[in-house]
Amino acid sequence: MLLWLAQWFQQNVDTGFNVFQYLTFRSILSILTALTLSLYLGPKLIRYLQNMQIGQTVRDDGPESHLSKSGTPTMGGILILGAISISTLLWADLSNRYVLVTLFVVLAFGLIGFVDDYRKVIRKDSKGLIARWKYFWQSVTAVIVAVALFFTAERPEETQLLIPFVKEIMPQLGLFYLVTTYFVIVGTSNAVNLTDGLDGLAIVPTIMVAAAFAIFAYVTGNVNFSSYLNIPYIPEASELVIVCTAIFGAGLGFLWFNTYPAQVFMGDVGSLALGATLGVIAVLVRQEIVLIIMGGVFVMETVSVILQVGSYKLRGERIFRMAPIHHHYELKGWPEPRVIVRFWIISLVLVFIGLATLKLR
Repeated sequence: MLLWLAQWFQQNVDTGFNVFQYLTFRSILSILTALTLSLYLGPKLIRYLQNMQIGQTVRDDGPESHLSKSGTPTMGGILILGAISISTLLWADLSNRYVLVTLFVVLAFGLIGFVDDYRKVIRKDSKGLIARWKYFWQSVTAVIVAVALFFTAERPEETQLLIPFVKEIMPQLGLFYLVTTYFVIVGTSNAVNLTDGLDGLAIVPTIMVAAAFAIFAYVTGNVNFSSYLNIPYIPEASELVIVCTAIFGAGLGFLWFNTYPAQVFMGDVGSLALGATLGVIAVLVRQEIVLIIMGGVFVMETVSVILQVGSYKLRGERIFRMAPIHHHYELKGWPEPRVIVRFWIISLVLVFIGLATLKLR
């Protein structure tokens, strides 16, 4: 929005507005805008949630240390999504197809999460949005996105599979692109949702991965860097830098209030939307496999739940003391901050490994 205004001033008033054409400059403004909005609106939202008694319900079969968190304001993801959306609308090129698709995912999955949270904390329905309906609407949204991207693809590079550490093999996915896109978006959405169980545990890996994807988006959308790194050149991907930096800024602002001991939780409205957004960005910059690497903490949390459920149904025994796996370590006696920070460290290492795939090909 402001980019269009700057372009008008550039053409009709003063050449000084040309600075807004630079992606790096707008990405900095995107971070600062999202961060400022989060920090400014955060206390107001927390007070509103407290006044409305929109508080977290804690599992009675979980770690005893979590019982004190009951009543902590939730649905703070509204703050994150609002800051991301506003910052993106202000600084991104809104004629860019990739930006519009990403904003659609942010808002659509945010709405699904909002309905789930609303039922849980306002209607006091412990089940929230019934699982099959949650997955149904996630699936509908993901299928819409997958079909739209596939049939509007303008370059063959947009539907190629990029394999990390391999230089020459980039197979064309064809219709399998639809399947891949669906599972990446829905899978990542639910993986981040499962990870969101401790103060700051989900948001920090999210902003780390988003920061890394900002780099991927920049080099993918730059003809010189993409050629040098031997990755697909997709011009429209460059504007995703603004979305990624907006996630980074909004996430940092939210962490200010979500760090241990948390003043607010993001709820499903935040975790489902952030996960889906990371998933669609991975698809757009052709880095689905790298997402699995960089989002290894999300993968680990999801796999722990699958293994726990499968083992209990097949053998009648549990592998972990509790799933997702962060609760396992809590029940082993690790203090919550230790679990959180160690998972952050693992996430940082995995993000660096993911970034290394740019050069090690």
